[in-house]
Amino acid sequence: MASEKLAINGGQPAITPVAKRALKPWPLPDARTAERLKQVYLSGHWSFNGPCEQEFSRKFAAYCGARHGIFMVNGTVTLESALQALGVKAGDEVIVPGNTWIATAMAPVYLGAKPVIVDVEPDTLCLDPEQTRRAITRKTKAIIPVHLFGSMADMDRFAALSRETGIPVVEDCAHSQGGVWKGRGLGSIGQVGSFSFQQSKTLSSGEGGICLTSDDELADRLFRIKHIGYGAGQKQGQAASGPAAGLLCRNYRGLEFNAVILTEALRRLKAQTAQRDANARYLAGLLRDVPGIALQARGRRADVQGYYMLAMLVDPQALKPGVTLQDIKSALAAEGLPCGSGYGPVYRHLLWNLPASAYRLHSRAVVEETSTRRLLTVSHTWLLTGRPMMKAMARAIRKVMSAYCK
Repeated sequence: MASEKLAINGGQPAITPVAKRALKPWPLPDARTAERLKQVYLSGHWSFNGPCEQEFSRKFAAYCGARHGIFMVNGTVTLESALQALGVKAGDEVIVPGNTWIATAMAPVYLGAKPVIVDVEPDTLCLDPEQTRRAITRKTKAIIPVHLFGSMADMDRFAALSRETGIPVVEDCAHSQGGVWKGRGLGSIGQVGSFSFQQSKTLSSGEGGICLTSDDELADRLFRIKHIGYGAGQKQGQAASGPAAGLLCRNYRGLEFNAVILTEALRRLKAQTAQRDANARYLAGLLRDVPGIALQARGRRADVQGYYMLAMLVDPQALKPGVTLQDIKSALAAEGLPCGSGYGPVYRHLLWNLPASAYRLHSRAVVEETSTRRLLTVSHTWLLTGRPMMKAMARAIRKVMSAYCK
């Protein structure tokens, strides 16, 4: 394989245009969903905790193993609302991973709190529990582990840390709809689970989000925060009770249209998650003897691993002198496998415009190393194809790494 000519040098690509026809557009269109959307439109009842919102909230909470689901307009306000419901306020600190989308780190900022950015584990790329312990101060009021790309934060250790310190955990599950940790659905393990249903997510309605909790009091606070103070079950213009004094409530309501799309997509989520998981396992086996590269580690106690992206980690020490991560990306793209590089360190993202005084940078060595020299990502849609595509992907990776490794 080492002698096979790379496509970037004029050879034949490992993944042909014909093979790429197996990739489907995302989100997948569905005639039944379209008909239900038409009926909602014709009904004229589009918002205000309607029957479709209630149906999805109930079904998704049950799917994940939580008692309550509080549906919202997106997965950014779910994080903000979760922190607010837990009592986070100005002057507090919230621990977040350095490798995540900016919404995770911005959520405490919206409340006047300070994000404390902590390093990740080198294999899972998720928040490091030991570094988290070291970052805790008397100001720490919440911890947000992110189940990133195609792995899971170590919820056994974070749950134990929460019990020990009394600091609540908010699971950021935006990347891991359908993931199961040791028999428990992600989002049901911490005090609150936060999900995003943005366009690219594995459960998508363009925008949308939900908070899950099994705490009745937290559920009531979350509902009132997102629903301008109304309690669950109260009709528009007929509030039976008001929010607690000092609870700042907003309009973060989702729409019936989004809830319909998500309810129908939820019918397919279990099978799709299982297919992604099985294909990732199969691909990992095909890459076992490929030099210089490996898949991101699954969650250590994952029964079923959810995948938002298939992430791969390059070993810089295995590369020939002068070969960079960008060289590998360019060569894989020529083979028909375009790759991204994740988000980069959250504190250096182009959209992160906060002054250094607005956050605390606790630790970052692994985040810096993986972001600049090691990380490659592929959309979850590749994992919804079949084994022939997994073999073609493995061939592309093998060609490139065999040529570029020592």
